[in-house]
Order: sequence, then structure tokens, then C-alpha cells
Amino acid sequence: MPEILLIKTSSMGDVIHNLPVATDIRANFPNASMDWVVEESFSEIPAMHPGVKNVIPVAIRRWRKHLLGKDTRMEISIFREKIAEKRYDIVLDTQGLLKSAAIAKFAHGAICGYDPGSAREPIASLFYDRKLQVARELHAVTRNRLLAAKCMGYSLEDLPLDYGIAMLTRKMPERAIFLHATSRDDKLWPEERWVELGKRLEMEILLPWGSGKERERSERLSGLIPGSVVPDRLGLRNAAELISGAAIAVGVDTGLSHLAAALDVPVVGIYCSTDPGLTGILGAGKHVNLGGKEGPPSVDRVHCACVELLGR
Repeated sequence: MPEILLIKTSSMGDVIHNLPVATDIRANFPNASMDWVVEESFSEIPAMHPGVKNVIPVAIRRWRKHLLGKDTRMEISIFREKIAEKRYDIVLDTQGLLKSAAIAKFAHGAICGYDPGSAREPIASLFYDRKLQVARELHAVTRNRLLAAKCMGYSLEDLPLDYGIAMLTRKMPERAIFLHATSRDDKLWPEERWVELGKRLEMEILLPWGSGKERERSERLSGLIPGSVVPDRLGLRNAAELISGAAIAVGVDTGLSHLAAALDVPVVGIYCSTDPGLTGILGAGKHVNLGGKEGPPSVDRVHCACVELLGR
């Protein structure tokens, strides 16, 4: 039974993009035992996948703020002991960053990762025992899957894209979910466009949030969109259950939009300043990416896409 350690720590979208790797490995090695190192705030994501045995949280984002503190040093020591508890047949770093490569070195096992021309940070390849070439112009999901396939010697030819985290949630055919919040202001779609879209769809609209600022935005939108609801703050697993019950999700460039695609919910991705070609919405179900570096899409374009995906 091969022992495999997956390393993909952040961000939320990147972690979600790595879920198909666990599905592919499980399909080719049904008896494989997979552990996954991930940032503590995203630990619920790999835990949703039935092929992942152990989730090993890491707290690099938090540790950086108090790197010399006693508690931080103790937590790092505990993490290093945890990741070194077993010997792995393969330590697979699909992140390709210096931080993820350094984490890989703490584990016991042959480290596999991108070669210098393929890694996001070429210096990371110095830490790998096996360095593999994967084209950089491919979508992130495809890059992850190809790296794993090359490392473990299987083909993707007959393997469908499968994130492996389907939820047993009852579909609500007249419910849409607006994933309007994101980490950067230049990725936000104007509030007045969300309001117009919500009025045109004539559905119950859910407006989830994750921070105080996002809650204020949800409440402003809810005050102007008839039939809209602002739910309580949710953990990632509860958010997945809420999203999976929607008839459609409309979202900006944010992790929850990728989560919706992973759950096979029809998704309209709205891109206002970033290129969807490399990290856009990609799923086995219905989805479309609109906008990009040239600017955000109009309400008309988004509404037409929603109507098409809903089959109206």
C-alpha cells in the first residue's frame, strides 16, 4: 500500500484545484494511503475528500507574524514531528513554491515536484529528488493532475475530471448563490450590477460572507435585492453544503466559486482584472468564465449566461 503525502497549502482556490489529484491517485492506486499538508484555515477542504486519510495543518500565514515567539517555535516543532512520523513512498509538492518545498523536506520520502522551468518559484526545484516538466500555460488543475500522473506513472487519458467531494444536499431549483466577496478590491464586481442581476433572475438569492466587511456588503445587497437572504457565517464544510443545494452560483475570482465548480454546481465566473485562462472556473459540470484582464463583464452577459446554464 503506497504511502503518499500531498503538499498544497494555500490559497483556497489552489487547494480546491488539487482535489482531483487525490481522486486520480485513488482511481489508480485504490489501496493508497494519502495525507495532505494544508494551511489550517483550509483544512476542511481536503478533509471532505474520502481518499484523504490524514490532514496535517500548517500555519505559515500565522507563524510569519510572530516568527520569533515562543509559542510559534513550539508549534513549528510539533508540526515537524507530525510530518516526520511516517516514511512516505512519495512526497508530492504540487505548489511549486519555496515554502511548500521546504515543508516537503521535513517529511521522510522521495520528493517529487516541478522542474525549474515549470515551478512557480524555480528555486523550489532544488529541494526535489524528482523534477518533472509540466507546461506553465496549462490550467492549474491540469498542471496538478499531470505532475501527479508523471510522478506516479499513470495516464490521464481515461480519467474524467473529478474533485471527489460531492455533497448529499437537496437541490433548490429556485435558489441562486452570489459569491460576491474576494480578497482584492480589483476583483470585485460593482454592487449595482449584483443588484440588477438579482432582480432579473427572480430567484431566492443567498449572499454568504466571511468577514465583517463582506457581511456589510451582503447586507447592502440584500436590502436592494428582493427575496435575498444573508445567512449566518459558515465554516467551509457548511458553506459547501449550502452551495451544493443551489441551482446556480455566480461568483467573482474567489475560492468559493471554485468550490461551487468542484461540487458540480453550474457556475458563472466573473473576472474583473485577472486572466481566467490559467486559474478560471474549471469543473465537470456546467460553467462559463466571463471577463478578464480587459475588464468585467456586463450584467447582460452574466444574465444571459445564467439563463443558459439554468436551461430557461
